[in-house]
Amino acid sequence: MTTDSTATGESPVQEGARSASADRAPGSWLPDLGSEPTPGQLLSIRHVAKHFGPVVALADINLDVPAGQVTALLGDNGAGKSTLIKIIAGIHERDGGAIYWDGKLVHIRTPHDATQLGIATVYQDLALCDNLDIVANMFLGEELGRFGIIREAPMERKAKETLTSLSVTSVRSIRQPVGSLSGGQRQGVAVARAVMADARLVIMDEPTAALGVTQTEVVIDLIRSLAASGVAVIVISHNLNDVFAVSDRVAILYLGRLVAAGAASDFDRQTSVEIMTTGTAAGAGNGTRGAGLSG
Repeated sequence: MTTDSTATGESPVQEGARSASADRAPGSWLPDLGSEPTPGQLLSIRHVAKHFGPVVALADINLDVPAGQVTALLGDNGAGKSTLIKIIAGIHERDGGAIYWDGKLVHIRTPHDATQLGIATVYQDLALCDNLDIVANMFLGEELGRFGIIREAPMERKAKETLTSLSVTSVRSIRQPVGSLSGGQRQGVAVARAVMADARLVIMDEPTAALGVTQTEVVIDLIRSLAASGVAVIVISHNLNDVFAVSDRVAILYLGRLVAAGAASDFDRQTSVEIMTTGTAAGAGNGTRGAGLSG
């Protein structure tokens, strides 16, 4: 039973004990993580389930996301990737299971709860205002001001410092309209906005979709910079070249279940595609490359 945090006086995202039971997939390649968080993990998801009416979108999801590493979330269309990140981001509420943040049981009811924890999501559309400049976009709704007057100078300094820290240095001016930026630069602005909000986990949905080779490299470098600074990153991508170029860990969903997870070095492109499309792969469970049993 969920304990209402407002009744207990805890943080709005803290909750009491909750049942984390769910049917497990027979023959799962994944180690049984149990119902408790893994020590040292930033985010631990345990037995999370989500239904939309009679449709089972997610069943018994167990996943750890460490700080300072990039976790790629893979799966075919309809596998449940978007549903899972929306639960983490507070857009959907889980129907079962538990979520732990820094080892503490939390309940993410709204996007505001996720933001309070330090979770930021950069969706494919980036949610940027093309008619506003870079500074205005980065501070949108959080402008610095005093006595009703916006303080432009400190906003410009903070925006420039944040972009520089992420190696986003190719923009002509932080006052140029976002609509004039390239795809890679736009990703940089969206991620910098998340970093300025002190995000500890950044979720990126198809960050290199529709980008050319050069701009894709910009985004890949941006993701590496995030992880190097200690931020946990979850990347959803159908581009396996990009996935293996930047990811430390891989997690694969199939028909709403997490069927493989482990170090990226335990997977290759061919095996990943096979798991994504069939839920299984030759050699699974035998300790061979691609089985995804480690971690």
